[in-house]
Amino acid sequence: MIIVGLDPGIAILGYGVIEYKGNNFKVIDYGAMETTPDNIFPVRLKMLYDELSKLLDKYKPDSVAIEELFFNKNSKTAIKVGQARGVQVLAAINKGIELFEYTPLQVKQGVVGYGRADKKQVQEMVKVLLNLNTVPKPDDVADALAVAICHAHSSNFKDSFKMK
Repeated sequence: MIIVGLDPGIAILGYGVIEYKGNNFKVIDYGAMETTPDNIFPVRLKMLYDELSKLLDKYKPDSVAIEELFFNKNSKTAIKVGQARGVQVLAAINKGIELFEYTPLQVKQGVVGYGRADKKQVQEMVKVLLNLNTVPKPDDVADALAVAICHAHSSNFKDSFKMK
């Protein structure tokens, strides 16, 4: 099964593409798609949509796993990131790929086995589980890989969204 994990954002969209077969992980690709405020907001959304669509076309994943948003400070930022997340969800749905959503707590539980794990613990487990030499940077990339791992470890495949 090929899984694309996404850590949604407007400035940085972290992604990780993994293959999960027989309880083994194989890293296919990972990185970050970035936009800058030099472009107007709608153009930034289109840039992310287009880049993610290309990635999905390239790897033809069986599923996309995306982290749900958690904000407790800046509502203006939350709204913009929420809009960016929306176009990321739309890119997967428009390709007919099953989409799964996970809370930060579920991601930590799925990777570390403990829902209150800190960021460093999650990043270290991503490195270990995927047999990487270093923790992927920026943090958004490691987070995206964690979302993909969480999905692979999840037995709850019924809560997906898919357009037919």
